[in-house]
Amino acid sequence: MTTQTTRPGSVQYGSLLLGPGTPYRWKKLTGWEELPALDSGTVARSGAHGAYPGALLAQPRTITFENMVIRAPVEEIGEAMRVLSAGTGLVDEEVPLLIHTDERGPLLAFARITKRAVPVDKEYAVGTITGAALQFEASDPRRYEPAEQCAETGLPEPCLDWHRDDEGDLLRGIPASTGNLTVRNWGGAPTHPVITFRGPVGTPSLTNEATGVVLEYGVQLDEGDKLTVDTYASSVVLNGAENLHDTATARSYPEELFTLPPGDTALAFRSRTAPDPHARAVLRWRSAHW
Repeated sequence: MTTQTTRPGSVQYGSLLLGPGTPYRWKKLTGWEELPALDSGTVARSGAHGAYPGALLAQPRTITFENMVIRAPVEEIGEAMRVLSAGTGLVDEEVPLLIHTDERGPLLAFARITKRAVPVDKEYAVGTITGAALQFEASDPRRYEPAEQCAETGLPEPCLDWHRDDEGDLLRGIPASTGNLTVRNWGGAPTHPVITFRGPVGTPSLTNEATGVVLEYGVQLDEGDKLTVDTYASSVVLNGAENLHDTATARSYPEELFTLPPGDTALAFRSRTAPDPHARAVLRWRSAHW
């Protein structure tokens, strides 16, 4: 997706552009800065006032552009409507929706169109449509930074190039890969990374050192093999084809529980075989916002 939302008020849904510089202007946006609806696990106390607080899980986000004005020269209003209709047709897969409201820059959701209302009255004949509306639903209610972040590490290796400390007799070395890395989620909502283990490595694992949540798979990856774990989709795929979800070990957590919370997260990449310097764990993620 090529980003074309360059100023506040701009919206991009797939290849369709709305806002300044287009025939499609909107006056009101709802469901974007608001929290999505919530499912609450709170349970009422049976013998006292109040309740036991439970988990809060966000429902899909509904995003609505209201009071839209569509304006074009009379001889071009039909083409403007054709472009709008083509860009807001029914689809099975969610489409990137990029909304730029202010100086903070755009945020990204993945959504599908669920409503398109275009009143046709006497103003249509002069190239103006008022009171139009577009509504989208994002199954993942989080809003993301458009730029994807990436970090990687190898397995722990022995120290190299041993030499004596200048101030004493201690032997010191230059550390190679530690197998540890720290990643940052700049948003205020937890985000699900996509993790790729690259061989050669046996029984690779990645552990959140703060929470102890670990992902580990009992598989031997040869050089060139890639085991890709999509933590939000809970999928584990070898070389883009073979489903290896059933290779998760007994100590491995469900993939959807492996998230990067707001702020820094310390992670550790390990294996149950001798470390190979070519083995890698690669993380890709976007900072997420409510």
